[in-house]
Amino acid sequence: MPATDIPIMRGYVDGFVLAVPKKKIRAYKRLAEKAARVWRKHGALDYVEAVGNDLGSKWAGIKFPRTVKAKPGETVIFSYIVFKDRKHRDLVNAKVMRDPLMKDAPAEQMPFDMKRMVYGGFKVIVES
Repeated sequence: MPATDIPIMRGYVDGFVLAVPKKKIRAYKRLAEKAARVWRKHGALDYVEAVGNDLGSKWAGIKFPRTVKAKPGETVIFSYIVFKDRKHRDLVNAKVMRDPLMKDAPAEQMPFDMKRMVYGGFKVIVES
């Protein structure tokens, strides 16, 4: 069955994977805590940021460090934000981008390379 024919459950997730220098994890955590407050303030249902802990798995497939071209001394952050649906995501993200707190962090001051960030929006198909 093509992916477009799959019955979609209620829910939408924005997902992110990015490489962060290990020496900048504390700075990234401060940024992520601020971002979490802003997204939740504007209606996100959940906001999660997780740092790599077991990235050398022997399972088949592409390892997370490779997806973001992680360099020696970097680790991987896996993040997701949960919304009611895509329309809700679009409304929340529009508010977030107008929030004064988000204007405090210009791209050149981010503790990671935004050009190597992997991002996408996903419809929930299984939830337990």
